[in-house]
Formats: sequence, structure tokens, C-alpha cells
Amino acid sequence: MIEQPFLAAGLGAIIGAVLALTGAGGGILAVPLLVFGLGLSMVEAAPVGLLAVGMAAAVGALLGLRQGVVRYRAAAFVALIGVAAAPVGLMLAHQLPDGPLALTFAVVLVYACARMLLKASRELRGQPPLGQRSLMPCVLNPAQGRLRWTLPCARALAFTGLLSGLLSGLLGVGGGFVIIPALSRYTNLPMKSIVATSLAVIALVSTGSVISASIGGVMHWAVGAPFAGGAVVGLLAARQLASRLAGPRLQQLFATVGICAALLLVMKTLGS
Repeated sequence: MIEQPFLAAGLGAIIGAVLALTGAGGGILAVPLLVFGLGLSMVEAAPVGLLAVGMAAAVGALLGLRQGVVRYRAAAFVALIGVAAAPVGLMLAHQLPDGPLALTFAVVLVYACARMLLKASRELRGQPPLGQRSLMPCVLNPAQGRLRWTLPCARALAFTGLLSGLLSGLLGVGGGFVIIPALSRYTNLPMKSIVATSLAVIALVSTGSVISASIGGVMHWAVGAPFAGGAVVGLLAARQLASRLAGPRLQQLFATVGICAALLLVMKTLGS
């Protein structure tokens, strides 16, 4: 039988590879892997998943910073709101029974995977992957190359941080499936900058959630450390293959796997 730390590292490597190949939203599969692969409860799996996704996202964000595509002011603002909201989500997670929490996660997982399927189908048809941009309160100042900070812009980014922080604490998800569509809708940033900025937000919000979980004594470091280490290794390894493997067809495959995982989670929850 494979010892738990080695199994955790292997499962973490899968999540890192998914993140590299599918984008920031792929980390939502971390919790189902921990539940089915290591037998953790939802409350136990959430902070472990966040630790792995946060570390992998931090690597991606640092690479984005080196390329100059991270909008670090916007990322810091969204993350500040998210870090403040995450403990509220964590508190709710500990008040809810495991069954309703798992069903809530399954609904969010199906939503995230449905968005991934829609994005992939648009790419295959040659359309903008996240649809037409109609409402953009945050636009770049062409003279300065920075976002124009207006009240509608701050309000839109604050709501994005609030929702991603609550989901981070409640369900252990990084929130990329929330942040990327929001930045695409509210800003005129290029997609490469949107993804890199989203990774920076995920890294910062996840750090806050992991600290809260550690203080609350609910972080399983014996599982979390190898799982997170495996995620970073998987991310770095898969980045070398991303240009050849990543694409809408692969996103459709991972989205289908995610929907199947959500259905299995529902069946497991209702059957117990």
C-alpha cells in the first residue's frame, strides 16, 4: 500500500499539472481528489487543497511578474478584500454539516466546469473565449499603461474579492473560476494578464485562508505539505508541455472529469 505522504504528493502533482494546462480555475479539482483519494472530509480537504493551489498559483504569479503581465495593484486590492472575507467562509464551513457542504461544493464544481466547457466551445468556434466584453468599468489608461481607478471599478473588483474570499474559506477553492470571468468582464486587460493577475490573487487569498486554518488548528500538514509540494512540481513539469497539450479539447476533457467528480460527490454524500 502506498504511504499517505507519497500518495498525497502524487495527487498534488496531478492538480499542479491541471493548473498548468487548464488555467487558474483547474485547481477546483483539488478537493474532490483529496476526498476520494485520501478519504478526507470536506472540512479537512478544503485548507489542504487551498495550500496546494495557493503555492502553485504563487509560482505562476511570480513567473507572470517576471514577464510584467501581473496587474499587481488590482491583484492586491482584490486579494485584500478576499483575505478579509475568507475567515467568514471558514467559520461557515465549520458550522455546516459535511453533507450540505459537499453538495454546495458539487454545485460550484459543476458551475465552474460548465464555464470551462463554454469557454472551450467558444475557442473552437473562433470566438472570444469569455464572450464579448460589454461592461468594462476598469480600463487601461493608454498614456500610463495602468488601470483607471474609478468608483465603479473599485466596486466591481471589491465584489470579486469578496466572493472569491468567501468561497476560498467555505469550500477550499482558489476562486479562479470567479476571478478570471470577472476581470474579463470588468477590464480590457489581455487574457495573459488576466490569468497572471488571477493567479496572484489566488496565491494571496489562499495564504490568508491557510493561515486562518492553521490558527484554528484544522490544517493537516502531514497531508498538506506533500500535496502542495507535488502540486508545485506538477505545475513546473506540465508548463514545459503546455504549449503542445493545452487547448480547448483538453479543457473539455478536464471539465467533463470535473462534472463526473461532482456527480460522484453527490452520490457519496446522499448514500452515506
